[in-house]
Amino acid sequence: MRRWKRETYRGGTSAPLVVHWPNGVASRGGVRRQYAHLIDLAATVLDVLAIEPPASIKGYPQTAIHGVSLAHTFDDPHAPTRRHTQYFEMIGHRAIDHDGWRAVCPWPGPSFAEAPVPFSSPISAQALRDLDDHGWELYDMANDPPENHDLAAQHPDKLSELIALWYVEAGRYQVLPIDANGIARMLAERPRLRKPTERYTYRPGTHTVPQFNGPRLNNRPHSITADAAIADPGSEGVLMCQGSIVGGWTFFVKDGCLHHSHNYVRRRVFTVSSHEPLPAGRHELRYEFEPTGEPEIFAGKGAPGRSQLYVDGVLVAQVEMPYTTPVAFNPGGLHCGANPRSPVVDAYVAPFAFTGRLHTVVIDVSGELITDTDAEMATAMAHQ
Repeated sequence: MRRWKRETYRGGTSAPLVVHWPNGVASRGGVRRQYAHLIDLAATVLDVLAIEPPASIKGYPQTAIHGVSLAHTFDDPHAPTRRHTQYFEMIGHRAIDHDGWRAVCPWPGPSFAEAPVPFSSPISAQALRDLDDHGWELYDMANDPPENHDLAAQHPDKLSELIALWYVEAGRYQVLPIDANGIARMLAERPRLRKPTERYTYRPGTHTVPQFNGPRLNNRPHSITADAAIADPGSEGVLMCQGSIVGGWTFFVKDGCLHHSHNYVRRRVFTVSSHEPLPAGRHELRYEFEPTGEPEIFAGKGAPGRSQLYVDGVLVAQVEMPYTTPVAFNPGGLHCGANPRSPVVDAYVAPFAFTGRLHTVVIDVSGELITDTDAEMATAMAHQ
């Protein structure tokens, strides 16, 4: 199918679905091609369980279920779909499916290379008028599922019908006004499981913190301090990490030395490492990031900065990072004492749990950093 995530062509909105219900589905190994959408799953579960969705929960009115059940297709591969219309909107990129026809309006362009403006550019009123006049494409999904043949010129009446229907659906489901500023959406503060603070304390053996509920570290000075005991003859493992193999950071001990690696969206890994093994005993192991410039968000680059390691308050290693991850470490949450999912870097195999005694890890986003002399920084740089 055409294109990919973040866009509303079929390649960006399609995913496989496997239904497994041995006691409820007689068919085995079949394929269903009826049109369905993610919002239909809740309606399907309620349907097969014969549950009416409550109008209110604890006195709070509930939004009506938007999906339709697809349970009628389980044992009838030829049953007609019950979903006839579905709108899409993703950071200004729009589409609508209706009875076998599909209209798509790409924004900011058919591809990043061909777009006249950068990703996340807002859509002005004039740009929206121009898009609605000339920017929509039309596809016959029964005969052209990959969306290879734009039929907008051949069927202008059908295209006008679908554009109007998109606005009807957008109004019904509170999509308007169209907001194409994806960067602002990603940077916006979200509800958190805990109140925002400048110091976050974590302990091993606790649950992974979801990605938008931990401290935001991108483009700001911060420190990560582990209170850890190194065994004799040595300990290793992850002290704290965030993200996954496609991007994130990890603070860990390996081969006796302390390391911090920043995985820049799987394109490049910046690592700072101590040059001498950690001695046995209880230590304060600290990482600091100090920005040395401004981020270039629209170029896909976060703030450059100084990456430093400290052992018991002494600077032991330093590297300069020319850029960092600009917005968020996605996907993957924040975890203390191990890297339970895909490893953030190839330097170890997950979960790489810390084998010493890890008491706490504190992440501080107050901006308070250790002040180092030029001589201390020069010595730390000499060992990298």
